[in-house]
Amino acid sequence: MPNPYRTLLTATAIMAGLAAAPALAQDTESNDTPIGDHTGKDVPSVGQTPDYVILDFPPRRPAPSGPDAPFFTLRPSLSLIGDWTGFSQDDENIAQMGDQENGAQIRSMRLTLAGSFGRNYRVSYQIAGEYKGFATDPTTDWQMTDVNLTFPIGDRTKLMVGKSKESFSYEMVGDSANLPQSERVLNPFFISRNVGARVTHVFGESRRATFALGAYYDAWEFQTDTDRGMDVAARATALVWDDPDNNRFLHLGLAWRHVAVDENARYKGRPETNMGDNAVDTGDFAADSAEHFGGEALLNIGSVSFLGEYIVAKVDSPAHGDPTFQGFYVTGSWILTGETRPYDRNVGYARRVIPEGRWGAPELVWRYSRVDLDDQDLYGGSFDRVMVGLNWWATTRWKFGASYGHTWLDRAGLNGESDSFLTRIQWIY
Repeated sequence: MPNPYRTLLTATAIMAGLAAAPALAQDTESNDTPIGDHTGKDVPSVGQTPDYVILDFPPRRPAPSGPDAPFFTLRPSLSLIGDWTGFSQDDENIAQMGDQENGAQIRSMRLTLAGSFGRNYRVSYQIAGEYKGFATDPTTDWQMTDVNLTFPIGDRTKLMVGKSKESFSYEMVGDSANLPQSERVLNPFFISRNVGARVTHVFGESRRATFALGAYYDAWEFQTDTDRGMDVAARATALVWDDPDNNRFLHLGLAWRHVAVDENARYKGRPETNMGDNAVDTGDFAADSAEHFGGEALLNIGSVSFLGEYIVAKVDSPAHGDPTFQGFYVTGSWILTGETRPYDRNVGYARRVIPEGRWGAPELVWRYSRVDLDDQDLYGGSFDRVMVGLNWWATTRWKFGASYGHTWLDRAGLNGESDSFLTRIQWIY
């Protein structure tokens, strides 16, 4: 097997020429909206970023807008993320999960082509493919991550059709590269992508509230032969308090997801890592459907923020007493150099840190999380986990991170403990 980090660096070099070429569309993280802060101000444009200590490409120039805009715009984007994860387990944890091996992997190698076309009426598009050959137990080496079109309906409403994320859970709706923590923990309660249609509306001129509603049908996915039925997901957010002069705001959100089931359901998840085996797993069990409910909150006070989320899953499974599963986390972040993670009003979540100084922006992170898949006669296990970490947002694109986590796992009649250490290199163009 090739060395994952050598592959990561090679891919970066190959794309350097593409990155240095003139951009044909605005520098955004998604086709929804440009990166900006919660006041609506864009990130620094070309020539305004500091002379970072680590060499990087400058921000791309925005494409012409209005009558000067070309009929077709194209913006290539590349995401390269590499990890090394190490484990330490006690005897009970080894009995629960097996011996977890240390290792490096390409966490993400994704190429995205996005832009828009049209004259008086502009339609946005997004096509993203990801190499997954280095992921744990991939079903296929390559996967089309996003393939969709977005149609504007008035000034603040959009209709997206195609493959994309379901509108459920803060951890999943936002790009994982933006989050303070390196890995998600509520994976048992959502899926990465699905095929369907979603309507998103942003309320008011000040854009302080959003609502998204989508319906998705997995049988339309060309890379799968599953047919679970129709999922429906909705998410509503509000910026209930905003003090832009002092970089203070409070975001609240509610979400709901109806999960279709084809005979059997299964909930499983790893404890905040993409390496190793599942720590909690119900296995397949007979069910008809499930309802997931979520609540989220993000409080930002200058360079300090607190992010929390809670999800409960109520499963319609008469054979197993209609079990209820749940999970939550609380994350704290402190950016030592004073930056604020920019809040995006158009989609209702915070984006990645934009460092303002030559030496970048270091960020201290702590987290407590819990996932519980035990209820009625199903014993998928439960775990509690604490994590502390340090991120270095070296430039607008480079991020280096290291985190340590300790997990208490209650499963199979045993109480095991384990430690994990994760290091990450991330470059997002």
